[in-house]
Amino acid sequence: MLISRASRRTLTALWLSTSLVTGLVVTPAARAQQQDTVTLTDIVVRGNERIERATIENYLSVQPGDTLTDAKIDESLKTLFATGLFDDVRVERDGQTLVVTVVENPIINRVAFEGNDRITDDVLNQEIQLAPRTVFTRARVQAAVTRILDIYRSAGRFGAAVEPKIIELDQNRVDLVFEIKEGPLTKVGGISFIGNEHFSDGALRGAIQTKESAWYRFFTTDDTYDPDRLAYDQELLRRFYTSRGYAQFEVRSAVAELSPDGRNFFITFTVDEGELFQFGDIEVTSNVRDVQVEELQALLIPKAGDTYDSSQIEQTIDDLTDRLSVLGYAFTRVNPIQRVDEENRTVSINFAIDEGPRVYVERIDVRGNVRTLDRVIRREFRLAEGDAFNADLLRRSEQRIRALGFFDKVAIDTTQGSAPDKVVITVDVVERSTGELSFGAGYSTSDGVLGDIRLRERNLLGRGQDLDAQFTFSGRRQDIGLGFTEPYFMDRDLAVGIDLFSRETDYQDESSFDERNIGGTIRATYPLTEHWRHGVRYTLRNDKIFDVDEDSSPYIRDEEGDRTSSIIGQTFTYDTRDDRFLPNDGMLFRYDMDLAGLGGDNQWFKQELRADWYYSLLPDVVLNLGASGGYIFGFGGEDVHLSDRFFIGGSNFRGFEFAGIGPRDVIFDDSLGGNLYYVGTAEMRFPLGLPDELRIFGRGFAQAGTLTDIDVSGPGLEDSGSLRASAGFGISWISPLGPLAVDFAVPFAKEDYDQTEEFRVSFGTRF
Repeated sequence: MLISRASRRTLTALWLSTSLVTGLVVTPAARAQQQDTVTLTDIVVRGNERIERATIENYLSVQPGDTLTDAKIDESLKTLFATGLFDDVRVERDGQTLVVTVVENPIINRVAFEGNDRITDDVLNQEIQLAPRTVFTRARVQAAVTRILDIYRSAGRFGAAVEPKIIELDQNRVDLVFEIKEGPLTKVGGISFIGNEHFSDGALRGAIQTKESAWYRFFTTDDTYDPDRLAYDQELLRRFYTSRGYAQFEVRSAVAELSPDGRNFFITFTVDEGELFQFGDIEVTSNVRDVQVEELQALLIPKAGDTYDSSQIEQTIDDLTDRLSVLGYAFTRVNPIQRVDEENRTVSINFAIDEGPRVYVERIDVRGNVRTLDRVIRREFRLAEGDAFNADLLRRSEQRIRALGFFDKVAIDTTQGSAPDKVVITVDVVERSTGELSFGAGYSTSDGVLGDIRLRERNLLGRGQDLDAQFTFSGRRQDIGLGFTEPYFMDRDLAVGIDLFSRETDYQDESSFDERNIGGTIRATYPLTEHWRHGVRYTLRNDKIFDVDEDSSPYIRDEEGDRTSSIIGQTFTYDTRDDRFLPNDGMLFRYDMDLAGLGGDNQWFKQELRADWYYSLLPDVVLNLGASGGYIFGFGGEDVHLSDRFFIGGSNFRGFEFAGIGPRDVIFDDSLGGNLYYVGTAEMRFPLGLPDELRIFGRGFAQAGTLTDIDVSGPGLEDSGSLRASAGFGISWISPLGPLAVDFAVPFAKEDYDQTEEFRVSFGTRF
């Protein structure tokens, strides 16, 4: 039937062209007869089955009573074809009657896909413009085929093929089936560079996101060809060179060639490195009244004579914009004016501060959030409708939305509002699954083999609430916990939560006893500034010391039994780290204060302090300087009991076993814990020359500190309070299955009774 309709369309075209030719060669008398004025009296419609006659007549350019001309007939014919409703149309005059004969396009009964394993039917249906009960046209089918191929190519399958099959049904209906051959993933077989003299091909391959195909890249798609990623790679190359002094670097071309078998792309970048430049004069000027440039001089990062670095220019712009915003200049703009001296190979920079346009936020639109409520996203914005537009606050808002962890993609765009001084902010998000049912396994030197079961929903009911249930068990520890957090209690930036826990730990190897802790905590945190947070909490906990070995220390046997603690506490936190898991820059400061004694059996006051500073010395070479300490003391005649003391060693003091230092009963070789500790750490993280995506890096470290002070005394108790120190190196792998860390540390300052541990390994995974 489809072939016959195509034939009819061809015949119609021939009929129209023949009529046109005939009209050109007829005699003048006949042509004059054709142009005689005729008044249309009737319209006859033939061939329509689904489409109403009135609908067809509505598309015609002439109606009964109008003058009928060849031009109006031709215009009516074109209009009917343009509707897309008809496979064939014929319009002809029979005296004063207009006869319209149509052949309707079929209606799609069903759309199906066959052979698509990698991309689901739902995804394909959303992308193509075809659906049941819509009109079938060849143009729409061809557009659908093109779109399906685009989807597969964006997924790295350039060998995909799509063939549409049309199954004719009764009542002028068709089933449309797309037969898909997905083909193999089109990998990147090789990446080469032309024109690079100062940096090797290997160094440039490490600077771009696209990677060559390799056996160990089974958890990434960076080795599949993506044209959009290739464009991004050119920008990454530009940043790489301009941050290393090559101010006039250019990417001349980026060519991707597909191998004859369709399985690999070979990419070639042609670059022009240019010459190495240094910074010339660096200054800041202002055209804005009352801006004092003298107080901004200290924010200028580039220095005259240093190697040119575009990243320093960008950071300086951000710092100046931030400072001006704090000073109340919301509508200023920092424009770096660069003057290039080709002869001396210097680039002078003038950071010119100009009065920017006064632009206000008219509206914030959120799109793409199917499950997450709008208010969960909006409350992370540092801007609101009616505020003065600030690019830095907008960037900070995007960072906060990404940090929620609810979205695979966050994109923020700005468009012109209803007036020149208004802007509309649009947030497009792609949601990710936030529910986890995970099973874990791992190993650590302290705990041995461990298992873990966890049920967590980080975006409960789309409200941003966090519900977490966890059960962990190992050779020495069983831990059951349930927690719930409402991040914006009563629509305020106040995170309120509750935790319930039951924990049992085997300390037989260290101190000849077992301990069980059961209790709960109510907590709340809120921001003081952008980076400072304050938290308060109340904990009710029962601690039980049991299974005390008969041959254990008398200081341990005296602690046998259970006690209840009623504890109030608070925490101050300052966090500017650029990444919570693998920071390269910034610092973390945390101060905890707890008081026990509002009921219960224990009365003590405890303080703990932790500070970490991260600084990137070179790309991927990060220095971490850290310090931690704590002190607890009893009051009201109460001593600090075993469950509340500090134990140091293992992961927090490498080179020593867990509870390996501090007060000890040397007769029974039992660790007793202490009331005071401090530990300082210096660590350097560095690459090992392996591919970046493996995320394997080395560490060198040194630690020094001690644990001392205890409320009991007697025979066999040793507590020198002397400084202990160790140094070593380690390897860490942030693997797709979990973090793996191997450390080798040697104590070089210790006491004879300390328990040392030179080799330590830990591995954990969730799946």
